[in-house]
Amino acid sequence: MRIAVIDENAARAAIIEQGLAEVGEREVFIISERKGMVQAIAKIEPDVVLVDLGNPSRDMLEEYFAVSRAVAKPVAMFVDQSDEDSIAAAVDAGVSAYIVDGMSQNRLKPILDLAVRRFNAFSHLQTELQQARDALADRSIIDKAKLILVEKRGMTEPEAHKLLRNHAMNNNKRITEIAEAIVTADQLMGDMK
Repeated sequence: MRIAVIDENAARAAIIEQGLAEVGEREVFIISERKGMVQAIAKIEPDVVLVDLGNPSRDMLEEYFAVSRAVAKPVAMFVDQSDEDSIAAAVDAGVSAYIVDGMSQNRLKPILDLAVRRFNAFSHLQTELQQARDALADRSIIDKAKLILVEKRGMTEPEAHKLLRNHAMNNNKRITEIAEAIVTADQLMGDMK
C-alpha cells in the first residue's frame, strides 16, 4: 500500500509513520510543503492520503478540502478540534474519515481501513449513479427518436423501436447511437425550413 502523509510538522509526521508499522507492507511518503501538494500527491500515486492538520484555520481547512476533491483517493484527515461547518465541509469535499481530537498511533490502522472502505463504497455509489443517469439519458434519446418515427413515418411505437433495434444490430452500433442520429437529422431538417 502506498500512503501519502501530509503534515507540515516533522515530529507529527514521524509519529504517523511509526503508527503505520502495523499496516503491513507499505510505502510511506511524507509531504511537508503545502505548495504543489496536489502535484506531489499525483506523482506519488498513493492508495490513501493521511492529513494531520493539528489546529487548522478555516482557510487552511478549505485548502485541504480542495486537495481532497482533486486527488480522488481515500483521505483521512486528523484535526485537534472542529465544528459542525468544518465537518459538513469535509463530507462535501469527499474526505473519507474526518477524525477530531487528533491522531494517535494505535488508531491509525482502523482509521486507514475505514477511509479506504468508505471511499470505495462512495465510489461504487457514484458509479451506479452515473450509470443510472446514462441509462436515463439513453432512454430519453431513444424515446425522442421513436416519437420522430411515429410522427414522421406513421409507425407505431413498437414498430419504431424494432426499426431502431434492427438498424443498430445491422450496423454494429448501440441503439442510442442510431437514436441520436435520427434526432440530430430531424433537428437539421427542422432548421432548414
